[in-house]
Amino acid sequence: MRMPHNILLIAEKPSVALRIAIALGNSQQKRMGSGHVGYYYLRRPEGDIYVVAAVGHLFTISQNGDKKDYPVLDVKWEPSYKINKSSYFTKGYLDVIKEVGAKCDSFINACDYDLEGTVIGTNIIKSVTGEDPERFGNKARRMKFSTTTIPDLIESYDTAGETDTLNFKAGEARHVIDWLWGINLSRALTSALRKYEKGKSLSIGRVQGPTLSVLAAREIEISNFKPEPYWKVYAEIKGVRFTNDRGEIFKKEDADTAYGESLRNKNAAVITKISREEVKRYPYPAFDLTSLQLEASRVLRMDPSATLATAQALYERSYISYPRTSSQKLPPTLGLQRIIEEIGKNNAYKKYAEGIISRRAFRPVQGKKADEAHPAIFPTGIEPKKLSKEEEALYDLITRRFLSCFAEPADTLRLSMNSDIGKEKYSASATLVTKKGWMEIYHFVSTENEIGKAMEQFVESERCACEEVKMEELETKPKKRFTKAGLIAELERMNLGTKATRASIIDTLFRRNYIEGGQIRVTKFGMSVYNALSRNCGMIMSVETTRQLEEDMERISKGEKKEEEVVAEGKEILLKAIEMFDRNKENIAKDMGENFMEANTVGKCPKCGSALVIRRSKIGKQFVACSAYPKCTNTYPLPQNAKIMPTGNVCKACNTPFVRIIRKGKPPFDIDLDPACTEHTIIFPKKEGAAPKKAVEEKSMGDDGKGRIVKGKKKNAGKPKRDGKKAGKTRKKAD
Repeated sequence: MRMPHNILLIAEKPSVALRIAIALGNSQQKRMGSGHVGYYYLRRPEGDIYVVAAVGHLFTISQNGDKKDYPVLDVKWEPSYKINKSSYFTKGYLDVIKEVGAKCDSFINACDYDLEGTVIGTNIIKSVTGEDPERFGNKARRMKFSTTTIPDLIESYDTAGETDTLNFKAGEARHVIDWLWGINLSRALTSALRKYEKGKSLSIGRVQGPTLSVLAAREIEISNFKPEPYWKVYAEIKGVRFTNDRGEIFKKEDADTAYGESLRNKNAAVITKISREEVKRYPYPAFDLTSLQLEASRVLRMDPSATLATAQALYERSYISYPRTSSQKLPPTLGLQRIIEEIGKNNAYKKYAEGIISRRAFRPVQGKKADEAHPAIFPTGIEPKKLSKEEEALYDLITRRFLSCFAEPADTLRLSMNSDIGKEKYSASATLVTKKGWMEIYHFVSTENEIGKAMEQFVESERCACEEVKMEELETKPKKRFTKAGLIAELERMNLGTKATRASIIDTLFRRNYIEGGQIRVTKFGMSVYNALSRNCGMIMSVETTRQLEEDMERISKGEKKEEEVVAEGKEILLKAIEMFDRNKENIAKDMGENFMEANTVGKCPKCGSALVIRRSKIGKQFVACSAYPKCTNTYPLPQNAKIMPTGNVCKACNTPFVRIIRKGKPPFDIDLDPACTEHTIIFPKKEGAAPKKAVEEKSMGDDGKGRIVKGKKKNAGKPKRDGKKAGKTRKKAD
């Protein structure tokens, strides 16, 4: 007879732990523990189950020893709270897990079924048992689910299989290699800049470098682009614009010829040919993560990181399936008919669901991309409640995309016409949607029919008069800058990073001030890092090197390569990169330092005429100092936790530069640097299309040492310190 077990079941988040406890305990679970960190207890025939929650990674990679320099190659897993102060809140969760796990003899990893979830759960089981994953044997199992609905969780528990050791090894290799590359290259980069900026900490990583390289290459291409003039000739007939078949005309004399001939014969245009072709337009497949991020950016103007976070929240509340998927396929095993029937109970989608059900159309359009772990993103059928505005919009986008996969194709009519105007030939084309089909459900696609309707009035061989003949002078344009969503798609195409990490890598580049803007522009500082490394240590920025390591890590999960082999290969490449870096360190420091000075210059020193540069003190506080130090010791305070940008303007009273202060969640403003200026001025830049605001005059403005702008009287204003502090008893908050 099989003896009952005490089973420790590990969920990735507290909200999912509750869902699992409710599902397996038939809502009879008991919450145990005290304070905000608890666990759930429930009894089943096979034993007592303790459902505990992680809060993401409870363990992280750390170096062995306290070496501050580089290279560092010896690493270990450590509790996250011991390494990062910001992770101290995880200690309570780990303590509870260890306490409860000590009385358990069976373990289930119920974290998200991906590499990260595997690493999170496996590390916890390792910690509790003190055993290597390869020795877990029958005492550990792995749940696999794509939704947190009760039926799926019960089925996942009942069919839990062996732990996915290969996935853990692949995930562990990724963590180790990424940590080694990140810490070593960042320390090397920071040390190279130390001559110019002691308080500035830089970062570069295995995927950060190539990502910056992709953006910098586009930036260089745009800056080197030389626009070339060209001309296009148009004729408007019955409200329809016809384009001259010469297309883009790069010789002015040819354009003049086409325009002159057309103008002379504008009243004798002939419609020489009309073509009509009926074409069915089929629905798009269901979303994978990247296509969801792209579409949410286009339709909802939602940041890709926010899209992922919002989708994760919907998943944890059982409203959609697991979002970190590469699949565009919906297998029939999902119970698609049942899901559509459940969605039909929601009045917002009732009409569409009933149409699909009446046609028995339960075979969706399938995309090309597949994911062995998860299907495409789909709504579970559970009607959402109490959604935020962002959650509601994203849920609607996902649900309409899902339902449209089952809808009838749209009927379109492709119209094309040819016309002769004198000796010049013209053409026009449009697509007329005659039956919306799936477009009625997924109404985020254009069904504009105005041009197509206008074209239907023409008859072949008829003679017409042109309302207008026009010649436009245009210029060729470079490729557009990437948006964040577009860059994520490009990284996926290049096989750089993972679906779960690409957005966060881009966010890191933003935080480091390497890039800026919605149409991503590489900053002067970012270009200085790129130029210094690409010229002197190209391996760090190499797309090919990173892609090769990426492919090797994927081979670990397939059993085609050993973890130790791939980690050793990653270390070997890293050491070669460090060797090249050190060999060219002086050049890197010079290239980066000169560009760093230029990128951080805000104007000229009013005392000696040298450049005023943004600096950081030993404790990391920013301030402005003269680049001629120690000959000139002129300094000015700055607010902390703010982005500082030069404006090119100078205060007429104190002769110091104006800088723009940009702080998160607050309106930007321009301010002169000298807090002791008798006519201290704050200027709020006008928004596009808004009336200019009158400048606000203040007697003095400085920093109180805590990153706050303060104002006061000149007689109390002391000399600003290099760390940004400023004396003065009568100051008060101005922001």
